[in-house]
Amino acid sequence: MIVSTGDFSLTTEDLRAVVGFARDAAVEVLPVFESDQPDDPRPRAAVDAARTFLESGRRTTLQRVAALDAHRAAREAGSGPARLAGQAAGDASAAAYLHPLAKSHQVGHILRAAANAAAIAELQAGGDPAAGLDAIDRWESRATPALIDVLRRYPPAPAGRSRAAVLMATLDTALRARG
Repeated sequence: MIVSTGDFSLTTEDLRAVVGFARDAAVEVLPVFESDQPDDPRPRAAVDAARTFLESGRRTTLQRVAALDAHRAAREAGSGPARLAGQAAGDASAAAYLHPLAKSHQVGHILRAAANAAAIAELQAGGDPAAGLDAIDRWESRATPALIDVLRRYPPAPAGRSRAAVLMATLDTALRARG
């Protein structure tokens, strides 16, 4: 599959690189959501939908619906870390529908799950910014050349005021600087 209805093309392998990265971040923080909302299966279903895309390479309504459901679950979560974790799960599933449009907000589909994981690490460390930056360094080291290639097709991440947005911009800058 090649998606080219925008400013450039994205292949199935491009999308798999993005979904795999976002899914890894979501899997890491899913326990944060599930400890806060143990009876809500929606974020786990979104992570599973991302895995289904990774295995099949086919985008279906499963990924769209699961992403929307996980984002709803995130809005309903009881704590900030749980909201970030639920959003990461939704982003992992939604990443299969990354648009080939040269718009800065598309970078969120690529990096927000990892930025949310870093923001959660920071919150769990009592708000220590060093914990968030350590997590960003770890996610930077996990980014594949394929992921960075896709990222570079988009403008830099938009500026944001939330800590997760700041961490996403930090990760974006670090990845674009890699050789």
